[in-house]
Amino acid sequence: MDTLVKKRWEQWIERIDDKDLIRELQSIGMDWNQIEDCFYKELEFGTGGLRGVIGVGTNRINVYTVAKVSQGYANYLLKNFFNPSVAIAFDSRIKSDEFAKVVAEVLVANGIRVYIYHELMPTPCLSYAIRYLKCSGGVVITASHNSSKYNGYKIYGPDGCQITINAAKAIITEIEAIDIFDDIKKLPFQEGVKSGEISYIDETIVDSFIKAVSSQSLYCNKDINKSLSIVYTPLNGTGLKCVTRCLMENGFTNVSVVPEQKYPDGRFLTCPYPNPEVKEALELGLRDAKKLKSDLLLATDPDCDRIGVAVRFKNRYILLSGNEVGMLLLDYICKRRIEINKMPQFPIAIKSIVSIDMATRIAEDYGVCVIDVLTGFKFIGEQIGLLEEKGEEERFIFGFEESYGYLTGSYIRDKDGVGGALAICEMIAYYKSQGKNLLEVLDGLYKRYGYCLNTLHSYEFDGVYGLEKMEDIMNYFRNNCLEYLFGHKILAVSDYKKSMINYSSGCVEAINLPSSDVLKFSLEGNWSVVIRPSGTEPKLKMYYSISASNRKLAVELERAFVKKVEERIILN
Repeated sequence: MDTLVKKRWEQWIERIDDKDLIRELQSIGMDWNQIEDCFYKELEFGTGGLRGVIGVGTNRINVYTVAKVSQGYANYLLKNFFNPSVAIAFDSRIKSDEFAKVVAEVLVANGIRVYIYHELMPTPCLSYAIRYLKCSGGVVITASHNSSKYNGYKIYGPDGCQITINAAKAIITEIEAIDIFDDIKKLPFQEGVKSGEISYIDETIVDSFIKAVSSQSLYCNKDINKSLSIVYTPLNGTGLKCVTRCLMENGFTNVSVVPEQKYPDGRFLTCPYPNPEVKEALELGLRDAKKLKSDLLLATDPDCDRIGVAVRFKNRYILLSGNEVGMLLLDYICKRRIEINKMPQFPIAIKSIVSIDMATRIAEDYGVCVIDVLTGFKFIGEQIGLLEEKGEEERFIFGFEESYGYLTGSYIRDKDGVGGALAICEMIAYYKSQGKNLLEVLDGLYKRYGYCLNTLHSYEFDGVYGLEKMEDIMNYFRNNCLEYLFGHKILAVSDYKKSMINYSSGCVEAINLPSSDVLKFSLEGNWSVVIRPSGTEPKLKMYYSISASNRKLAVELERAFVKKVEERIILN
């Protein structure tokens, strides 16, 4: 066994007092493979926070690794803010409430004021509370849509966005300087509550959040029928209270919740991978929708910042992709704002660089400027913040990313499954009142702008050699693809690591975004390819945008193109 692994293992045997972790260590016994996996490295804090398997060891998320990160975060706050305060939220995952209390205990022991929700709450409510309470930052305990064995720790800045790259680096430096057992300050949670240094977030803030979401409604015509039949599933997460309340208060009262997935349950017994992007997670919702002949199915992930949609079409239910919903919402919002005279001067929509390019063509038809940002909703929130600094936040009308995240207003700085649910229901009711189905509307967009197929292919490369392989692949694309990409003429290469765009004409343009190891190839025929290593997993991700006259042809072209890439580069 590696000396460092052995040292860490022995230290944990001697020092830990958490009963669950002691039992796990005892159950592992002398299984060196398990011991090595638990202790061979520190659980990495990425650009947005921490995510890992729940369990014992330095390579797991547990009360000790959570406390260490919290101490590092506390040290950062004390160096950068006067009288800092933090808002805390947590989701339905295993130990989320326990980890949230550990965060509070460490922060308050360091003299930091803490506000915490008294019950599990959607991530967008955390973003809202930070701004409402004028906090220095926020923490939400969640692993988003990962399976039940995971949990995580996300940090937010005072603007309600997930922390920037520079803030993350500063926090990482603080974390790395801490001994996991000897350098942690903690005050028992109830003592903090009694002293008033820990306060529960008042229900009026939730009321205010719902009011802020409702203010984004584009309904001015009372004749529009809101009697949509809606099936909703929170996938055993945090969405039940806020989503159903928001829909009800805005006139959508015909809502049925999937019973097996209604209440919080971090085991996710009926959907092992609680991701609204995955059809398997929606099977029970589709079952109920078919039974009730509902107009649509809505599904939010466990922390309720993403939302998936399936719509009824000729007695079948069609799942829409994140890009398709994003395009439909963008077109609808532009259309409705113009109809009700609520389109601001010089309107702006914001999307991630991996989201569908066709959205830009839709926006341009309405006179809307599109800003492309790096992957991660914090970069969308950051742009809204820049507008706010200039007193121009009303120019923002919509933000989205292909991974099922949407935001319809500047009331928060993160994606919002609650606001997404309201906007989607209003859009479907609007078109239904005109005798149109959402699939027909989508088909109309494709006919107008040409069919566009967007796909994501992920390739896993584990271990040190896997990291080297990903670096080699990125270097190949960066240095060898100058005029053609596997037979397709390159019009421009956007290198976000070098912060420049090289056009085939010879022109060079600067990219005013944070440096990131991402490449985007813009090809002839409205094609594009984006390549980037994942920031949280040992994966290389490739996003293809293939335009064609129809879906069948686009699928065939995409399949052939991906095969060339895989044979030459990925699987070599």
